[in-house]
Amino acid sequence: MSTAELGLPVDVPSTALFTDRYELTMLQAALRSGAAQRRSVFEAFTRRLPEGRRYGVVAGTGRVLDAVENFRFDAPVLDFLRREHVVDEATLEWLAGYRFTGDIWGYPEGEVYFPGSPVLRVEGTFAEAVVLETVVLSILNHDSAIAAAASRMAVAAGGRPLMEMGARRTHELAAVAASRAAYVGGFRTSSNLAAGFRYGIPTVGTSAHAFTLLHDTERDAFTAQVESLGRGTTLLVDTYDVATAVRAAVEIAGPELGAVRIDSGDLLLLAHRVRQQLDDLGAKQTRIVVTSDLDEYAIASLAAAPVDSYGVGTSLVTGSGHPTCSMVYKLVARAAGGEPLVPVAKKSMGGKTSVGGRKWAARRVDEDGVAVAEVVGSGAVPEDLVDRQLLVPLVRAGEVVGREPLEAAHVRHIEARAGLPLSATQLSRGEPALPTEQTA
Repeated sequence: MSTAELGLPVDVPSTALFTDRYELTMLQAALRSGAAQRRSVFEAFTRRLPEGRRYGVVAGTGRVLDAVENFRFDAPVLDFLRREHVVDEATLEWLAGYRFTGDIWGYPEGEVYFPGSPVLRVEGTFAEAVVLETVVLSILNHDSAIAAAASRMAVAAGGRPLMEMGARRTHELAAVAASRAAYVGGFRTSSNLAAGFRYGIPTVGTSAHAFTLLHDTERDAFTAQVESLGRGTTLLVDTYDVATAVRAAVEIAGPELGAVRIDSGDLLLLAHRVRQQLDDLGAKQTRIVVTSDLDEYAIASLAAAPVDSYGVGTSLVTGSGHPTCSMVYKLVARAAGGEPLVPVAKKSMGGKTSVGGRKWAARRVDEDGVAVAEVVGSGAVPEDLVDRQLLVPLVRAGEVVGREPLEAAHVRHIEARAGLPLSATQLSRGEPALPTEQTA
């Protein structure tokens, strides 16, 4: 859910300069040649998944819609472009009236995708569609990478709650986007208050080692936290000696203590020891939260441990080794005037080819409803796939029609992932869980 949907006051700046200079110089040349008004179709897709990934996760769609709505060349932006001699006066005049008036279709947020999947399709004049390339890719590449990492971590967690806590490990604005993408991919809460403010994501927080070190004793710190935040709070127990801290925590808060957090050491061993100690002290309902540079593999290694929830930071906000999805935004069809669309495609060397034509996509399933193939084509949709199409309208004639609550994307991803073959959730390296079939 966007800030506007939450009814929160916010000054939304123009997104028009979230672009590369050559987008505007191409525009100037196309305006001069007369080709700028040609009807065009651009598609965002990836030629391959990051190494070891079995599926991708579409995330950032809602942010793309916000960016398109706010792609406006206001006076300060135009003054900058004029001062830097980026484009000529005729182009500046055209940009002053820029509004995207075309159509955008795409995979709904939270859906899974595979190599060649037309994740987003932008249709309009060349002029109004080409300038969106950089901002669209910037959002989709970042958010989808985070959501894919989050999804793998959610699988490894096996239903145990996940908390996003990576704000201090990335750019401050990227941290907010990462929190949103993590929620799409399966996390339930975030430590980032800006993410809670903008998107309504539930926020959580406990305390740092600094809070314990501030006080004369660990008991003083625990007492202050419990008296201020209540017995249901989470106490950090690894500043000094874990066993001593757990004993003090239960003595101070009683068996109603909400949780203890372990942030260092042998998490598997400590989790078992702490659980036994809590039970022996009568705090059988007190939960155990673990943090400490977790990734999907570390989470999976704790599957047999008595851990109730995980907090993940660095690995999550960096895409767990894959901070981008390598999505591209390519012109696949164009037409002059009222003529039919003509497929166009890049045919260069080095594997950077693309398939021309305005495409549809559908997912074929077996008799048990399990997905078996991603089918992408530019001709007529086969009758058996008509009801399995993936692209949905997001913008129609310049008006956003596909905005939805963030929770919908979260739920959709869980359902989409459940529809994949079991091999999709393996953490070991392997090929995409579904083959992509290209049809004419």
